[in-house]
Amino acid sequence: MTWIRNPQVSAMLLLGAAVLGLVVANTALGPGLDAAKHWHLPFEVLGLDLSMAHWVTDGLLVIFFFVAAIELRYELTQGELASVRRAVVPTIAALGGVAAPAIIFLTIVPSELDRGWPIPIATDIAFALGVLALVGRRLPSRVRALLLALAIIDDLIGILVIAVFFTTSLDLLALAGAAVAVAAFWALGRAYSARRGSWPLRIAMVAVALVAWWLVATSGIHATIAGVALGAVLTPAPAESARVKLEPTVNGLVLPLFAFVAASVAIPQIPLGELSPVFWAILVALPVGKLIGISIAGAAAQAATRMPRAERLALPELLAVALLGGIGFTVSLLMNELAFRDAEEFLVEGTLGVLAGSLVAALIGATFTALLARRYPAVETEAIRVRDLEEQARRTDGV
Repeated sequence: MTWIRNPQVSAMLLLGAAVLGLVVANTALGPGLDAAKHWHLPFEVLGLDLSMAHWVTDGLLVIFFFVAAIELRYELTQGELASVRRAVVPTIAALGGVAAPAIIFLTIVPSELDRGWPIPIATDIAFALGVLALVGRRLPSRVRALLLALAIIDDLIGILVIAVFFTTSLDLLALAGAAVAVAAFWALGRAYSARRGSWPLRIAMVAVALVAWWLVATSGIHATIAGVALGAVLTPAPAESARVKLEPTVNGLVLPLFAFVAASVAIPQIPLGELSPVFWAILVALPVGKLIGISIAGAAAQAATRMPRAERLALPELLAVALLGGIGFTVSLLMNELAFRDAEEFLVEGTLGVLAGSLVAALIGATFTALLARRYPAVETEAIRVRDLEEQARRTDGV
């Protein structure tokens, strides 16, 4: 299953699933698919009454956030963000890439729709890195490093936005129970590190993780935060083991299924000019807002920190990162679902805006990056391949 870990494959699966969902939703099968998405089990599961679509967004997607949190912890402790000096530039660039799209969105939409401002702030790690791997293999490794670090910080900001702005009424007792379950998961992880390969410990960790997810889901906080908390506290040995085992499932099932469900919307039969401001705001904010915010903030951060010239990105390289950063997709679709869950019209147009904005960013970013990559010698490609293999071997050593 090593092929499914390839970022190019992951990006293609995501795009293919989204296109398939959009196509099916606009055929004779569309009404049946919509009914299936909104179908509820005839009984509650642990007190939860969720539609099939919500089992994907509130259930399966937790696995993606769990793996993302493991990646985030690794980068903060051992990777691209392990030191303050290395983290400053991508952090400032990410903040610029969040602020500019949000401002553009709020400028375009009327005040009653401003709850959708988080939709265009996201960068899809899998998709953006997949496009870069597809067309930018000759680029210096510092380009991938900045895009990866920026996307990870962007995800962290997105997680905080979900926790703060999309939390309904809080059940403090359930939240306290979830905290206890997360602490128990951490303790089991430490025990697993000492007794690696213990099946009773693995079963106990899965059981405690499910309890934590259920408690978070019933507490009023979005269930994906459970995956973030569990991935963040897991100690390195079991964390890397879990990432290696779950990555094929995330790339091959969780993300494509989510993309299929989220993108399966019927295109409204109205003239293009009559689409709501939500569609146009997202369409503009994703490619344009990310380009402006990341490039300006990134350039300013490099200058302000006096980054060594050998590590600094030239303006064309920074523009490539900024353009690819406009591919929102997965997290943007989730933000759209959370922002307009109770407004079907805006939910549909928001989804179309995310798909269109991400596609524009991907096409322009891929074209610009491919042209830029032609300026670099092919020898860099082999250096990057060797680096990636060494990094993978180091991370999986002892798993």
